[in-house]
Amino acid sequence: MIIYPAIDLRGGKVVRLNEGDPDRQTTFSDDPVATARHWIEQGATWLHVVNLDGAFDQDNDNLAILQEITALKTPVQFGGGLRDLNQIENALKLGAKRVIIGTIAVQQPDIIRQAIQLFGAEAICIGLDARDGKITTQGWQHITELTPAEFGKFISQQGGKHALYTDVGRDGSLEGVDIDGTSELANATGLNVIASGGVRDIQDIELLLDKDNVAGVIIGMALYRGKLDLKEAIQLVNGGN
Repeated sequence: MIIYPAIDLRGGKVVRLNEGDPDRQTTFSDDPVATARHWIEQGATWLHVVNLDGAFDQDNDNLAILQEITALKTPVQFGGGLRDLNQIENALKLGAKRVIIGTIAVQQPDIIRQAIQLFGAEAICIGLDARDGKITTQGWQHITELTPAEFGKFISQQGGKHALYTDVGRDGSLEGVDIDGTSELANATGLNVIASGGVRDIQDIELLLDKDNVAGVIIGMALYRGKLDLKEAIQLVNGGN
């Protein structure tokens, strides 16, 4: 299981939103590159970078920050506002190892197979962002009728390998990640599912490990609030080594 420290970008700063609400924002750093370097020094083998401005369709310079972060040579998983194949290609050219597409995958599902054919299944992760059991889009502002399992099975049929499951209602809340839901989604779809939203402490990591079928976990607020030590989490995942 891979631990992904989250670096959410808004207005060039590192922020966290509570339940994805842009009006409930906490800023943690004015220097995203320094933040990335800090997590790498703590042992991070991947970084999870999100362009929140892009997700909300707002103008931004976060792609320039992405390029600076990828120059640190630690693999980056990048998402937020990627709305077409050209934008996906650009993010990969700027150094992202893997991109996350969400809204466009729901609105134009053919793009999933197209992206996988063009860039490879390892480079594409589909965001399964859900509120009350239904997929959300457009920065979590719009709720569809799709369930994560339904859409996940479709993704698998298109050749997809990776999915990021976020329980939007838990995100930034420190209430605990949806451990059972993540594991059940992995079982139902056969995808490499990454858990996200609400990670509280080291116990959440232990419980995810116990499931034995969760591919990774995004940790944001718990790291920034000092509720979880990244070194300790990575050591746990690595069997104490």
